[in-house]
Amino acid sequence: MDTQRRANRFDLGSLALPVIQAPMAGGPSTPQLAAAVSAAGGLGFLAAGYKTAAAMRSEIETLRSLTGRPFGVNLFVPQPSVISPGSLQQYAASLAPDADRFGVSLGEPRHDDDDWDKKLEILLELAPAVVSFTFDVPGSGMVQALQERGVHVVATVTDRDEALQALAAGADALCVQGPEAGGHRGTFKAAAPPPVVPLHGILEELADLEVPLIAAGGIGTPEDTRAALAVGAAAVQAGTAFLLSDEAGTKAAHRAALSSSDRFPTTAVTRAFSGRNARGLYNEFMRRHDAEAPYGYPEIHHLTTPLRAAAAAAGEPDWLNLWAGINYRHAAEGPAASILKSLAP
Repeated sequence: MDTQRRANRFDLGSLALPVIQAPMAGGPSTPQLAAAVSAAGGLGFLAAGYKTAAAMRSEIETLRSLTGRPFGVNLFVPQPSVISPGSLQQYAASLAPDADRFGVSLGEPRHDDDDWDKKLEILLELAPAVVSFTFDVPGSGMVQALQERGVHVVATVTDRDEALQALAAGADALCVQGPEAGGHRGTFKAAAPPPVVPLHGILEELADLEVPLIAAGGIGTPEDTRAALAVGAAAVQAGTAFLLSDEAGTKAAHRAALSSSDRFPTTAVTRAFSGRNARGLYNEFMRRHDAEAPYGYPEIHHLTTPLRAAAAAAGEPDWLNLWAGINYRHAAEGPAASILKSLAP
């Protein structure tokens, strides 16, 4: 055990501002965004989801060249497949006209582990200040191994049962994600309806747990931050608020949609794009396919990847996953440091 590393591990109380930039897989999270947030007194995050282990390593090294401040890296925990071949084929057939619209073929609907083992090896080697997990928690052996390397381990949870599982695995803190959040819901059960208890209700349910709680979901104003801290959160985590930041890698069509509340006036939870529940701006693709979309992550994610890429390239937001939380109207353009300060309590 590296005793000094473990003794000097990151603590949420060390943040100048109790605001964490959420890891946003698929492009928005960049080393530049995380560096800007961390340098300004918050905690920036990289999203390792949908990247190779080598790409994750490169982003960590780039981020370290930009700032010496602590930052985090988020991993998606792989889970068993939950979709039958028949359901997958049926859904693929329903998507064929959409693929034809953009002149592309649908992707290979494969089940994979997102380069899990190699990513863990690199995180043990590079030991960022914080590592968080979404969709489940790794075994206690891996949590302890990361902690012995000086890593602060965070688990994303959406209810009390998941919170207790995360604590049993040894997590240092819990990122409590409410249904208000944009992007994928971090539920452990991939094919179950997500809990509907609002963020503050979940925080109250977990108030007796002796572990720091990070409030995630619908954080778009300083009032939101203060309200979450008032019900027991040690910090808040915001993602949608940073989507329009100068440093974010958000696609142009996604940026435009976030600023078009007349065209996209609401958000909804869908599994049509990825096979897992996720909140985004309600668009034509969701209207056409929500009713028939099965659970099946990551197979459906891979199936729709070429279609979504073509829609983004064509500037067609109605066929793109426009992940956003319920308070997306508060998202503003500008430097990430300014956005961070606008969320401070």
